[in-house]
Amino acid sequence: MTSGNHQQRKDSSRTGDIAEYYAITWLWDAGYEVFKNCGCTGQVDLMAIKDNKTFKFDVKSSWPRREKNKRYRTCRRSTYLTKEQKENGIHRLVFNPETRKCHIVLTPEMFDGSQLELL
Repeated sequence: MTSGNHQQRKDSSRTGDIAEYYAITWLWDAGYEVFKNCGCTGQVDLMAIKDNKTFKFDVKSSWPRREKNKRYRTCRRSTYLTKEQKENGIHRLVFNPETRKCHIVLTPEMFDGSQLELL
C-alpha cells in the first residue's frame, strides 16, 4: 500500500484470501456450513456441509481478459485440479474478482449426476 493513496496491494496471496472469503459467504447464503483450511497449503481450501453431505473445494480466481481482435471479454480458466484432488473428490469453486460472483466447476471425471445438489 502507498501512503496517502488507498490503492489496494495486489498479490496472489491477497487475491486468494479475498476469493476464499467471498466463496465462504456465497456458500453460507446457499445454506452450507463452511470450514476453512487454516494453513496456506493443501489440496482443500474449504469444506462445506449441507443436508449431511460434505463437499471439498479448491478456490480459484478467474480474471477477465480481453480477447485479441474482439470487443467482449472472457474469463481465463483458472488452474485445473491435480490428479490427487480429482481422486479425493475435490471440486473447483471459481471466484470472478471483477463481478464478485462465484460458481462451482464440476470436474467431468467426478460427475456422475449425484453432484447436482451442489448447484
